[in-house]
Amino acid sequence: MTTPVVRCLKMQCPEVVIHYITKKAFASILEANPYVDKVFTIDKTSEPLKKVATRLQEEQYDCVIDLHKNWRSFYLRYRLGVKSFVFDKINWQKWLLTQFKIDKMPKVHIVDRYMKTVEQLGVKNDGQGLDYAIPSKDYIQAKALDKRLDTQTYIVFVIGAAHATKRLPAEKIKAICANMSDELIVLIGGKGDVEASKIVEEAGAHIINSCGQLNLHQSAAIVDQARLVIAHDTGFMHIAAALKKEIVSVWGNTVPKFGMYPYLPVTAPPFHVVENTILACRPCSKIGHKKCPKGHFRCMYDIDDKQIIDLVNRESF
Repeated sequence: MTTPVVRCLKMQCPEVVIHYITKKAFASILEANPYVDKVFTIDKTSEPLKKVATRLQEEQYDCVIDLHKNWRSFYLRYRLGVKSFVFDKINWQKWLLTQFKIDKMPKVHIVDRYMKTVEQLGVKNDGQGLDYAIPSKDYIQAKALDKRLDTQTYIVFVIGAAHATKRLPAEKIKAICANMSDELIVLIGGKGDVEASKIVEEAGAHIINSCGQLNLHQSAAIVDQARLVIAHDTGFMHIAAALKKEIVSVWGNTVPKFGMYPYLPVTAPPFHVVENTILACRPCSKIGHKKCPKGHFRCMYDIDDKQIIDLVNRESF
């Protein structure tokens, strides 16, 4: 979701050299991004923050754009000692919403708030949405998963999410997929989703299970070739948005009011939000939990399967 800032900065100030720092685990996301000149990474073991800060000082930067605003980014800004532009995380508004259900959140997507961080540099949002560049070596053809995908359209169901309270239960996903037997459905997820994917696979022969078999970029390539994507509030929802796909986004303990719903340009296909809006306990976190704090998990169990199925079956945009 920070990619529009990088693109707009590079395109509107072409003389600027842009270096990007992130955790080592996320570096591959940027490897093919044409607007980033160099990527630095931090890792507790191999690339500790103090060591990386020393390397960054050698680059002699003119300014820092801090879109994270945590203690690590504060430390780097302090060490670099140059002019900084810092993102406002509006944590107190999020706290009010999760703890007391008092909505003081701005009606603005987080991407647009990121863009305000560089407004003083004269950089404006170009309205082109998010970027996700897939390296050519990882762009696999869907037919490599199943020969039926060579001639038939398909939808992608991203069954995973980092936190359990953001994911539909496997049996519920299975029930949804079983009622879409006229669609080829490709399941996408990591190694941690394999057990759940085996349950969903029982929904029928129209299920094609790729969980645990592909890397991030390869999974993105499968998303890129799909006609529609079903995803929870997770990274792949944003990858689907970057690839300009029609999206059915399913929300559990988090809410779109946090400003992290799919971010698409006006020329892209639509996105649809599916959520349980009548629970007094929702949202219970701005991130997620290992299990429902109330024990009932109604934010996911009470979602109407038919609503998701009807959105998938509607005529394409």
